[in-house]
Amino acid sequence: MLKLTRPLAFIDLETTGTNLGTDRIVEIGMIKILPDGNQSTKRKLINPEMPIPQASADIHGITDEMVKDAPTFRQAAPDIRQFLDNCDLGGYNSNRFDIPMLVEEFLRAGVEFDTKGRKFVDVQKIFHMMEQRTLSAAYKFYCQQNLEGAHSAEADARATKEILDAQLERYPQLGTTLDSILKFTGEEVIVDFARRFTMEKGVEVFNFGKHKGRPVTEVLKAEPQYYDWMMRGDFPLHTKQKLTEILNRSLLKKQ
Repeated sequence: MLKLTRPLAFIDLETTGTNLGTDRIVEIGMIKILPDGNQSTKRKLINPEMPIPQASADIHGITDEMVKDAPTFRQAAPDIRQFLDNCDLGGYNSNRFDIPMLVEEFLRAGVEFDTKGRKFVDVQKIFHMMEQRTLSAAYKFYCQQNLEGAHSAEADARATKEILDAQLERYPQLGTTLDSILKFTGEEVIVDFARRFTMEKGVEVFNFGKHKGRPVTEVLKAEPQYYDWMMRGDFPLHTKQKLTEILNRSLLKKQ
C-alpha cells in the first residue's frame, strides 16, 4: 500500500479540447487519499463558456445542454482549490495535460493555486516505462477489469488511483512512498507546464522556435522585443507568468 505523509489527490479532466491556451474544462473528477487511508471524492461539471466541439463531446459525452446551468470555473475555483489544499497531485498523463490545464484555468480565473512544493505522480509514466499501453488497457492489465464509464472524469480518476495501487503490488522496486516512486520514474524539473522552457544546468532555456536551446535571459537581453511578442502571442498564461518571472529576476540582478 502507498504510504503518504500528506494527502494525494488523483485528478482527471474532461475538456473542450487539448489546447492549453484556448480550451476549457467541462468536468473535473478528484479522488483524495489521506495518509490514514480515508478517501473523499469530488466531481463537478463546469460551464466552459464556449461551445463544446462535437468531436470532444463524442469522446466524453458531455454536451452544451448538460453544462448550461453548471458553474463556470471561476465560480467553482475556490471549492476546487480548497479540496486540493496541501495535496500532492496524481493522474494519468496528468503532468502533461490535466495539471497544466488546471493551473491555466486557475490563472484565467485569477485564483492563486501554488504548485511549489507539491509532488506530481503520473501513473501513465510508470505504465509506459513498464508496459506501453492506454488507460483502459492499463486498467484491464493491472486490475483485471474493464473500465466502465471511461472518459467520465470521476471514473478515470478512480481507475488511475486503483492502477497505482496495483502497480505498487506488481513492482516492489517502486517502493511505497511518493519519493521512492519519483526516484524510480525520475522527477521532471518543470519551468512552465506547456514546456516552452526547459532547465539545463540550472538555467532556463527556450524549448521552441528560432531560439531553441538558448538561455531565456540571454535572448531577452539581446532581443527585448521577444518578450513583448510572447506576451501578445497565444501562449498559455502560465508560460507568460514564468517568462515575466525570469525577466524580473534578471532585472533585479542588474540593480
